Amino acid sequence: MHLTRRYWFSASHRLHRAALPEGENRELYGKCNNPGGHGHNYFLEVTVAGPIDPRTGMTVNLSELDAYVEARVIEPFHESSLNEQPQFGELVPTTENLCVEIYRVLKEGWDRLDSARHARLERVRLEETGSNFFEYRGSEPE
Repeated sequence: MHLTRRYWFSASHRLHRAALPEGENRELYGKCNNPGGHGHNYFLEVTVAGPIDPRTGMTVNLSELDAYVEARVIEPFHESSLNEQPQFGELVPTTENLCVEIYRVLKEGWDRLDSARHARLERVRLEETGSNFFEYRGSEPE
């Protein structure tokens, strides 16, 4: 069984690599290199896969999953500047990097989810705009 839950948060970022000259940053990142940054309303999908628990009839308890995603992703990132997040000190906060970071943060504490002991984090999908979305399934073998 696959279960996908959708969330949203707003955050800003500036695509800029300090090690590169200003002109190269402008050329590489275009309008996304604006010194004032710019914001997005991100839509996040978290997909969980596993068997249906015969006792509960669920793959994972949605309330528990919601609280977990809220604490590990929404609270830290909502209404923040991604450039000021410690994870993005040396890493450009592109949506690709943000998607991988969200997956890593969720995977890191996954075994603490009571109802997810038989389920695994399958995928994180992050929509930046109506035209751009990014998906990450992790790099470790399952």
